[in-house]
Amino acid sequence: MKLKLNNNFLWGIFILLSGALITLSYYHKFSMTLTETFGFITGAWCVILVVKQNLWNFPIGILNNIFFIILFYKARLFADMGLQFVYILLGLFGWWQWLFGGKAGRNTLQVSRSSAGEALVLANSGAFATYFLTLYLQSIDGASPFLDALTTVGSLIAQYLLIFKRIENWFVWISVDIVYIGLYISRDLYLTSFLYAVFISLCVSGLIAWRKQQKASSRVPSGSEKNFIEEKP
Repeated sequence: MKLKLNNNFLWGIFILLSGALITLSYYHKFSMTLTETFGFITGAWCVILVVKQNLWNFPIGILNNIFFIILFYKARLFADMGLQFVYILLGLFGWWQWLFGGKAGRNTLQVSRSSAGEALVLANSGAFATYFLTLYLQSIDGASPFLDALTTVGSLIAQYLLIFKRIENWFVWISVDIVYIGLYISRDLYLTSFLYAVFISLCVSGLIAWRKQQKASSRVPSGSEKNFIEEKP
């Protein structure tokens, strides 16, 4: 007999685990700071909400950005720190886009795929941006200039794709998160590196869920087609 868990039960578990992590960190039961712990918790919640296509991912994500600004400043990962400010602006825009960016006749944005032209522009601009950002980070003595630049630019591309609900955002996030794990381990940010390992599994879940939603949407007739079907004797 299979045990079926409803969403409320799972959310309850997430809340209890979050509270336990905060308590352990507050009482110094492990070496992670409260800032990194809150970054871990808000980051995990944000990705889970993105997988669910829940609008609350944006305010939670902005809160996550604030914690990571503090964390990355202390770790001297300046590109990642600056990225968080961009994320805040993109989060506000994405919030609006998910609410009102759909096609005519639809209030909300639907999952779609990137065109070949869009993918080519993003790849070329990403390569140039990574090169010049690496040079800049070397000039200010940043830690791991190339990897910091690569993950920063990759994250911006993934966030752009996420804002417009392109399904390819999950592939980019997975690639970036793999690099992030090694980068954060090198800076002794072990909980944050574990968070990004969790992100990878959540990204796989998101990719599967979004593909199912895209296939379901493609089978739903448009407004004009639906009216024709309903009016057909």
